Amino acid sequence: MSENTTTLRSAVRVRASELTGRGWLNTGDKSLDLESLRGKIVLLDFWTFCCINCLHVLDELRPLEEEYKDVLVTVGVHSPKFEHEADPVALAHAVERYEIHHPVLDDPELETWQAYTARAWPTLVVLDPEGYIVAHLSGEGHVAGLKSLVAELVAEHEAKGTLHRGDGPYVAPPAREGDLRFPGSAIALPDGRFLVLDTGHHRLVVLGNDLTTVEQVIGEGTKGFADGAAEVARFDEPQGATVLPAELAAKVGYDVLVADTVNHRLRGVNLTSGEVTTVAGNGVQRLLDAENARVAGAWTRTLGSPALETSLSSPWDVVYSEKAGRAFVAMAGTHQIFGFDPATGEVTLEAGSGIEGLLDGSAAESMFAQTSGLALDANGDVWLADSETSSLRVLRLAEDGTVASVETGVGVGLYDFGFRDGEAVDARLQHPLGVAVLPDGSLALADTYNGAVRRYDPATKTVGTLARGLAEPSEVLVDATVEGDPVLVVVETNGHQLVRIPLPHEVAVVDEGASQSQRPRTSVAPGAHEITVRFSAPAGQKLDERWGDPTQLKISSSPEELLLEGAGTSQGLTRTLVLNPEITEGVLHITARAASCDGEKGQPIPDHAACHLYQQDWGIPVLQVEGGEDRLDLDLRGVN
Repeated sequence: MSENTTTLRSAVRVRASELTGRGWLNTGDKSLDLESLRGKIVLLDFWTFCCINCLHVLDELRPLEEEYKDVLVTVGVHSPKFEHEADPVALAHAVERYEIHHPVLDDPELETWQAYTARAWPTLVVLDPEGYIVAHLSGEGHVAGLKSLVAELVAEHEAKGTLHRGDGPYVAPPAREGDLRFPGSAIALPDGRFLVLDTGHHRLVVLGNDLTTVEQVIGEGTKGFADGAAEVARFDEPQGATVLPAELAAKVGYDVLVADTVNHRLRGVNLTSGEVTTVAGNGVQRLLDAENARVAGAWTRTLGSPALETSLSSPWDVVYSEKAGRAFVAMAGTHQIFGFDPATGEVTLEAGSGIEGLLDGSAAESMFAQTSGLALDANGDVWLADSETSSLRVLRLAEDGTVASVETGVGVGLYDFGFRDGEAVDARLQHPLGVAVLPDGSLALADTYNGAVRRYDPATKTVGTLARGLAEPSEVLVDATVEGDPVLVVVETNGHQLVRIPLPHEVAVVDEGASQSQRPRTSVAPGAHEITVRFSAPAGQKLDERWGDPTQLKISSSPEELLLEGAGTSQGLTRTLVLNPEITEGVLHITARAASCDGEKGQPIPDHAACHLYQQDWGIPVLQVEGGEDRLDLDLRGVN
């Protein structure tokens, strides 16, 4: 057994629980159960379609699924975080949009999630051909270890006669027709046309001012990566773009900078020739910079690598700032804001500690959660749609263009959302993806999971509603090319179209309430509570102890009063918490990190060894009851 497999396989086999939920997708309307999957290795992928880490895992698993397609069945168990994700129609759209080629169980009440004691998105559980659990993992980055484990299970159960080769239960849905397929965003071009990020077709489309006439297509239209002419270039789910100033564009040779999300790259596009070039990113997904964001280190803007040798992680949107002299990039995968200077090719870290959450303050201490949309206001400040915290944030820029501070206009935290207008402190959004600055200085938000366009007025700190009934709007633009007053152009992702809507003279006030993500609560005893996070460095790596303990725990709670002792950040992966007996329920927010470097156990780490930072976030709802648990064991396991 390899060392990688040792870190994955459970010491004791446990009989798997039945798969229960509301229904199945990608099975030709058939329901599956464990008996029908007997003889196959089954990989349960607990996911939710808002989660960038879950989307990473979908792509990580594709080669493994192809290599072992006759013996391995992946079952996506969709256990939603947001209310909108529990909508079966929205789930069906997501399964189609992300090209998921395995069965998916709709688990809106988190029945199967609870049966398998999942605590984080994503969670992976491996079942052997006899229906026993052999591995239980949290987070991403486990594919190499899973490959070793699957190979071992194949050999073991083929010898026992319990492995059945053959086709799995996946049934492909009908193909969708149309010019656009799940467009993610759009930008206005100087000539009045619109460049659409045709995300589902993995290409760019230039639409005429009528929003329907296709005038130019850039990209071959197949998921992949290739530079070159418009008809041969390939993208992988591009999500955002920005037009460069004309003088800069002439200097660098491209007009538009594109966030090519799943390729983890920035691409330059010359609209005249259709030529596509890669300008930043090496195609390797960035976890976190093990030196720049290391446990014992200091935060710095400098990344120190040439642009084409720098790893990025799911760049989602990009906007060019003339004040800063560079583009700001929403690096959704690491919950940070990067910078990119097209003239020099320098890639920088502009804001964000890399810890998922909502925290204002300095660039170094600020926290974001899957920032997805960017826009500049008249002062040159950068407004952000911070999707996983259902919030609207802003980067206040200093005179030299660096980030002076981070502020929140609307939003509370990772697990708070809703549809509520009024005073900003009480207002709620639900997973917004896009933002635009209106002529009066207020902000329009594509409030995606509420199917609405919302308005935030920074002068009065109030929120209102401009439009409703939209099909997952992902971007909103101000369009002054029409006669009369400017209107809004909205990208309707699930409607596969761009639509114009007028700016109403009266802003509606809606209050459908505030919500929190509802997951099964863990019953805990009042008083002292022990937290232990287990971590084993992958094969070929060792803990990086050159600067002391390379592990870290950050713990907080909602509400803050839940924790009397134990909140904060410190080294080590164990902590004793003291819970406030007067606060009967809440959420524990736990982030664990561990740094390791390439090297053999018992040997010094080489000077130029590659280092890795592993991180996992948990939000664990708890209910204090007599006789409840007094300890919590979690797993942070890194496998390359």
